[in-house]
Amino acid sequence: MTTRPTAKSSDKDAWRVGVLFSRSGLMEVTESEHFFGTALAIQEINQGGGVLGREIEVIAYDPGSQPETFRKLADRLLTEDGASVVFGCSTSAERKAVLPAIERRNGLLWYPSLYEGFEYSPNVIYTGPAPNQNAFQLAEYIVRKHGPRVYLIGSDYIYPRESNRIMRDLVESYAGRVVGEQYVTMEATDAELTRSLDAIRDAAPDVVFSTIVGRTAQRFYRMYARSGFDPKRLPIASLTMAEGEVRAIGAEYCAGHLTAASYFGTLARDSNDRFKAAFAATFGAETPVSMWSASAYAQIKLFARALEQAGSLDTQKLVEAALGLSLEAPEGPIRIDPDNNHVWTTPRIGRVRSDGQFDIVWESKSPIKPDPYLSVSPIGGRWLSEEALSA
Repeated sequence: MTTRPTAKSSDKDAWRVGVLFSRSGLMEVTESEHFFGTALAIQEINQGGGVLGREIEVIAYDPGSQPETFRKLADRLLTEDGASVVFGCSTSAERKAVLPAIERRNGLLWYPSLYEGFEYSPNVIYTGPAPNQNAFQLAEYIVRKHGPRVYLIGSDYIYPRESNRIMRDLVESYAGRVVGEQYVTMEATDAELTRSLDAIRDAAPDVVFSTIVGRTAQRFYRMYARSGFDPKRLPIASLTMAEGEVRAIGAEYCAGHLTAASYFGTLARDSNDRFKAAFAATFGAETPVSMWSASAYAQIKLFARALEQAGSLDTQKLVEAALGLSLEAPEGPIRIDPDNNHVWTTPRIGRVRSDGQFDIVWESKSPIKPDPYLSVSPIGGRWLSEEALSA
């Protein structure tokens, strides 16, 4: 799929950018939300006169949730389509697939997803949370609030394996214990998931930390409920389960489970109210907002500010202009850290309600500096007050 919105200005005068989010395949729900947030922000910018009087022209492809297709389409954007700036990727497998092309051709990738950390590229702006901005807080919450026995389960690729490695260290730092760890295929069968659920039952944990993604995660949550697991006694904790997937699964299967994220649709902020109103007007009130759409939306707004300062899509000029930029995003204040190209963001923990929205059960008092290599953030540091744990 290629999208080329009609611009008032000529192709020569438009700022041409690439968009790579899957509208189909395993990651369809999550990446469609990335796409919606991206499209909304670009629409608002173009309707407001563009950047320096020039509109943003989009060339968008649907990679179908296939990392190899992401790689090929990134090459096409950078060579045939003449787009040096790309907004895209959700999973780490997708990001790793396009990164060689981005770096080889000196493009710039804006990546809006949380990830496992331990990466830096001068050709990437990372606008999702690093582990010290979500996993650290979630680990303390689940061990101190729900109990010390934690079971780790994930899809079998880099993000879950690295996230679980970090989570194991965190759980043990809070005097917890990992009582099981397993991985399922990206498109796991019902039989495979049933065996996983049997293993969880046998291990008798206090909480399950899941890094299963996409359609497999949706089936896992349904099967978890149908197998008789009660989230009041044994919740699933996640860094990725958001409003859109809760709706796709069915809120009745998700109520009581936990997600750590920087954004929830229930946030009471003027910036979020404006975002939700514009989103509903564009995509319909029935389309839920989430961390995926909010982060993609915010990074386009940051890009526009950087482009206004740089006056050019040249990668070096654009990165220099972007570093240090701040924005009142739907989640609240964010800022691109000049030390590592990642974003200051506010950690929060939410519990799914029966209507598919989230009650925010804890949030940081202020944004936290990103620490993708965990060189400063203390393992076992205390983030949560006793009041938060007793709530």
